[in-house]
Amino acid sequence: MIVEDQEIKFDLSFSQMNMRKGEKIIDQLDFIEDTKGNGGDKGRLLTTNLRIIWHSLLITKISLSIGYNCIQNISVKIVNSKLKGITEALHILTRYNGCRYEFIFTNLIPGNSRHFTSVMGVHKAYQSSKIYRELKLRGAIIYNKHLKILEKEKLYFNISGIWNLSSDQGNLGTFIITNIRLVWFAEMNETFNISLPYIQIASIKIRESKFGLALVIESTLNSGGYVLGFRIDPLERLYKITEELQNLYKIHLEHPELGVYYCVSTLIIKIPQPLLPEHPAILFEEITEFDEKLNDLSHALMTYSLDQQDENNSKPVYSPELGLAVEKLKSGYTLKNLWEVIPTMANENIH
Repeated sequence: MIVEDQEIKFDLSFSQMNMRKGEKIIDQLDFIEDTKGNGGDKGRLLTTNLRIIWHSLLITKISLSIGYNCIQNISVKIVNSKLKGITEALHILTRYNGCRYEFIFTNLIPGNSRHFTSVMGVHKAYQSSKIYRELKLRGAIIYNKHLKILEKEKLYFNISGIWNLSSDQGNLGTFIITNIRLVWFAEMNETFNISLPYIQIASIKIRESKFGLALVIESTLNSGGYVLGFRIDPLERLYKITEELQNLYKIHLEHPELGVYYCVSTLIIKIPQPLLPEHPAILFEEITEFDEKLNDLSHALMTYSLDQQDENNSKPVYSPELGLAVEKLKSGYTLKNLWEVIPTMANENIH
């Protein structure tokens, strides 16, 4: 079952950073800033056929993974980057587990906006190729009793006389078996059909049913957990078709075809930048990012960043020190101690 395109993950482990079977790096760019969460940190952006991965070039375990299925909107936004200043950046809005997340990526190489086109293009390709990865019921997949073949799909078997046991009396139809999926459609109504990719199959077995021995295919929980029964006569034919399906299923799980096709064009690069190898050597080092002595940090700054905003203080007020309108400070805070990174010792005398 594929989960990488369904999740948003932070601080990835080594195994989570690696490509799963069928996942491929489509584009890779260095010197990309995660402006929203890690401003000022140079990182690497990997665009795969399932997700977007960003990790710091200094400390690789500072990282994140954004599955395409979680993305709600991608656009270009003007931001203030710590490393580049006011510039255009890739703005991504997502939803995962009921929470909304915002990601902003800035390309630090002047004039290079390839991360805009590659991420947007691959996400569009992902959205338009869900039939490779998702179970579909009553889809427009059959025309004049012929399957509409997908890119890189190969037709292996077209088998008529297959009974679908979803109703009490059963429905007579046809199996179409390809390198990517199993398709069944009814002889009397080709819009009554199912397209089941191998990647969404949990098991293929022969089991007893009220119609006798039947081919039973269970889909994954992610695709609805359907139990599909098919009657195939005679028994010799049932065993032969089941064996063929099980073999194709195993082959596909080892080398899944996920259907996301996108070609990175070098014509859109204003400043030449060679592509890095598809499978870079990513070294994961156990590096201590932060000093465990938290007393060295400004307690006022830490506390203020964690406090919930008071609705009564939401209106801006004039600050004579800055000459600007700012958010009203909470009681006990001053501009001086808020900007302190290392707090001033109370009893320290400065000469």
